Amino acid sequence: DDLFGDAPSIAHAVGCDSSKCVAFDLTAACSGFLFGIVTASQFLNNGGGAKNALVLGADALTRWVDWEDRNSCILFGDGAGAMVLTSDADDSGEGDGIGILGYAMHSNGGGYKDLKCIYRGEPKTISTPGDGTIVHDGSYDLMTMNGRKVYSFATREVPTVLQEALDNAGISVDDVDHLLLHQANIRIMEVVADRLGMPMEKVITNLYKYGNTSAASIPLALDEAVRSGRVKKGDVIACAGFGAGLSWGAAILKWG
Repeated sequence: DDLFGDAPSIAHAVGCDSSKCVAFDLTAACSGFLFGIVTASQFLNNGGGAKNALVLGADALTRWVDWEDRNSCILFGDGAGAMVLTSDADDSGEGDGIGILGYAMHSNGGGYKDLKCIYRGEPKTISTPGDGTIVHDGSYDLMTMNGRKVYSFATREVPTVLQEALDNAGISVDDVDHLLLHQANIRIMEVVADRLGMPMEKVITNLYKYGNTSAASIPLALDEAVRSGRVKKGDVIACAGFGAGLSWGAAILKWG
């Protein structure tokens, strides 16, 4: 809600000790949660003393959709989800294998025009010596998406980045118990699963309930899968986020 960032006020609201905690926002739209947990893992594993990280993914896309465009407005929803990550390394630096096993992230600004919500300022003139000075009242345009190009981008890049993350983790597709993608389009999930050689039975989805909730979609789906008992301790989850930027990434999680 705050242009300058919501993380510090949220941290305060949930009781985080400001003398021990730093809070900041990371903007990456539909890739945001995936990028967030990878970023958090760097703080937990770099020897700097961080023990716990709270990563939140939240978006309110219904504020920015064009409600006159029935091809896109019906696709999006609002949501928020969170995950706690904890460093499990002992004094020797060794852990129990739970956590992020491997990851990969990419972006390509050449495709930003295919999915964007850009600044739209309204000019006004204020009185200054001479002819006055033109400034702008800040606002944003409605979100626009080239669905065909985004679909092509996702079905091309997501299988590749998942395989890259699996390689970095040193495991194969056969070792994966669940596939969890950003909840954008069920057809994208089907194509990605097929190209990885994974059955749809391994795909976690709740898209039919909430639509595309951007950065919230992965934690929302994961929370339901854990609460229902589908995801259990020790399960390996291949996650991928993709969207505006264009940006995309994957992380291989071992649930604990």
